[in-house]
Amino acid sequence: MGVAPVPTINHPSAVEATLAIVLLAHCELRLLQATIIGVILLHLLLVPGCSFLVGGARVWSQDLHPHNTELNQSLLTLGCMTLVVPAAYFAALDRGSADPGSGGSIVNDTTRGQLLVMSRGISVILLIVYFGSRLFLTDPPGENNAFTVHPDAPAALKEEEKHLEEEPALTGPWTCIIMLLIAVGIMAYTAEALVENVEFIRAPGGIGQEWFGMFLLPMVSFAADGAIAVGFFLHTAWHLFRGKEVPTSTLAKGRSIDLSIQFILLWMPFMVVLGWWIGKPMTLLFDLFEVAVLVAACFLVNYVTQDAKTNWCEGLIMLSFYVMIVLCAWYYPGQQEVEDMNACLESVATFIAGGGEAINGE
Repeated sequence: MGVAPVPTINHPSAVEATLAIVLLAHCELRLLQATIIGVILLHLLLVPGCSFLVGGARVWSQDLHPHNTELNQSLLTLGCMTLVVPAAYFAALDRGSADPGSGGSIVNDTTRGQLLVMSRGISVILLIVYFGSRLFLTDPPGENNAFTVHPDAPAALKEEEKHLEEEPALTGPWTCIIMLLIAVGIMAYTAEALVENVEFIRAPGGIGQEWFGMFLLPMVSFAADGAIAVGFFLHTAWHLFRGKEVPTSTLAKGRSIDLSIQFILLWMPFMVVLGWWIGKPMTLLFDLFEVAVLVAACFLVNYVTQDAKTNWCEGLIMLSFYVMIVLCAWYYPGQQEVEDMNACLESVATFIAGGGEAINGE
């Protein structure tokens, strides 16, 4: 039971991770940051919100895995608070006591250098926490606990685990690995083409960078899984319309929350470390609006899942908050100081002197 969720979680996030790596390679740092927040919000609010709304439509409540839920709340809060620290540090800097050579502005190479050191140190810590949490979930303390169902697990989960143990494998692991590698290669090529044509997509429609990164790119990366989910929903709705019996489940589908935690604790710090290695100044200084909505989403999800139970109304609440963020982000222009600090040039002063035009890849 313990090791199965790891590949299950890794496979759907491969698309988003591939897109993020391509954005980093092209040094689209602000777009990358917005996309990271967008992917987390997608898997934190939209996907589980739809799941809880549809899955709980015909039952009083659905159950989540209590063991995972308890740990997820702490991990999610840690990941969100990690972004609060650099944002608070930058906001608290005295604008009147800047570096003498910076022209009175805190947006300078000295400040960015400090933020880079902080971000890289925080990223290493986050990676340690993430792999520690995977070790705890896959091999909890105690004899044979990795292969036993949590004693407080709902009956539906115990039944599903029993069914998975008895069901024969449809294919071998090596076949899955080969197909996954082929799929990742195709995704990398597609993501490369998408990133190269970002401006051609954005400019004609007048779409702001913030909204494009937070919502459109994550939606595109999730399109395949979303299409499968929509197809399953339509199939179920058709059977209900024809009066056929459709079995209900009291087990809530909260796997996407695990995906959001993986992205904020694994892929986000990995991008910082990878940027350090390839010479891209990726920091954890995110736009204050992005940090605020992420923290709010974190607390909402923690409140919804704190009793390890969900219902359709809580799913509706999560969807409503996601739509609120989409609406507000459409009109949000972005924080200029943060954009300057994430310029993909060796010198922030050079970026500002050039009117804020960075050359990708420099």
